[in-house]
Amino acid sequence: MAPSVVVIGGGLAGSEAAWQAARRGVDVTLYEMRPVRTTPAHRTDRLAELVCSNSLGSDMADRAPGLLKQELRRLGSLILACAKETAVPAGSALAVGRHAFAEAVTATIEGQPRVRLVRAHVASVPREGITVVATGPLTSDPLADDIAEMLGEDSLAFYDAMAPIVTAESVNMDVAFRQSRHDRGDADYINCPMTEAEYEAFVDALVAAETIPLRDFEREDEHFFEACLPVEVLAKRGHKALAYGPLRPIGLRDPRTGRRPYAVVQLRQDNLAGTLYNLVGFQTNLRWGEQRRVFGMIPGLENAEWVRYGQMHRNTYIDAPGTLDPTLAWRRREDLFFAGQLTGTEGYVASTMSGLVAGINAARLAMGKDPVTLPPTTMAGALLHYVTHATGGRFDPMKPNFGLMPPLVPPVRRKRARYEAYAARAMAELEAWIDQTGVLNDVDA
Repeated sequence: MAPSVVVIGGGLAGSEAAWQAARRGVDVTLYEMRPVRTTPAHRTDRLAELVCSNSLGSDMADRAPGLLKQELRRLGSLILACAKETAVPAGSALAVGRHAFAEAVTATIEGQPRVRLVRAHVASVPREGITVVATGPLTSDPLADDIAEMLGEDSLAFYDAMAPIVTAESVNMDVAFRQSRHDRGDADYINCPMTEAEYEAFVDALVAAETIPLRDFEREDEHFFEACLPVEVLAKRGHKALAYGPLRPIGLRDPRTGRRPYAVVQLRQDNLAGTLYNLVGFQTNLRWGEQRRVFGMIPGLENAEWVRYGQMHRNTYIDAPGTLDPTLAWRRREDLFFAGQLTGTEGYVASTMSGLVAGINAARLAMGKDPVTLPPTTMAGALLHYVTHATGGRFDPMKPNFGLMPPLVPPVRRKRARYEAYAARAMAELEAWIDQTGVLNDVDA
């Protein structure tokens, strides 16, 4: 009988973990609770459903998210392969048609003969057997309670928010224009320019708008994760905060005036057909009627058709520095792995990476091999080292960034050249690590 692994959670990390284990000759039982039990953010029963943005971030190798993607492609990531298959125009970023992407992941997993997909809610972590827990930031309360009891800690939560989506045909292109910042790549973004007076009026309305009251469990801790602040919260931090943040006009030129606008709201393609666009950086907890009113003040969106309103939901993660090894195994149980945003890796691609690592290590353990740890000179290894070793105060999730990586010797002063050197070193050391560990030798066993 073939060795076996249980994976709990069919999001990005869980799907990746199941795929990596199965293609190494291990039988996988993948549990996904939808549609038996759903979450406040999901809308379908598809695996790897994207509930926030449809963008996986920069695809440029000299950017931290781009380097991480390059590493994952080299390691044979399912999620990155499906993202390539369902990509939509997004300049130098990698964005996908969310429904096509989820369908592609689901079809691939369902077509993998070594994966048995079970639609059932798992309320507790199996106390024996090789297991990967990848239930994501919306882990059900019973399972979250069980994890907290098992790990001997309280569950930690931060709050995430989703941006609204409009139909492309409802955008007034007599006002809006297509352009990517600094004309990098194709003109994939729709830009809604604002004058100073329009910006001032918009911010005044935004900060005064009515928000949805937090539920009881949310009122207990109003800690907002800094990387995904609701737009109205950011606006309240200062009248110019948006102009220097998601509405910054740098690298854009209004063709009507030939000049840079005072502020710009960018819209990014959200589906393969190019019929839907989301408002970049506009995660929000405003009431839906307020979203129609206030966001309708944005030039070009005065008659917008809103097909999804923004909303806010709770995200749960564990104290990884006090709990996990860089292999993503629990320090007190070598056959229990965690993956995804539950570990404190922030963002779609980082979640995918942790699923890949957990899946590889679960399969290796099942095959009687030692688990592996990625070198910290890779972006994946640097991020996993951080989330499992962070010190000082409250632990918050971390996204990929070059600040996590060991310094270059000798140092490189120019930022662009430094990032290029980080990337070159990372890929060279990843190749050496692949040769040393043989992690790709047992694929499709």
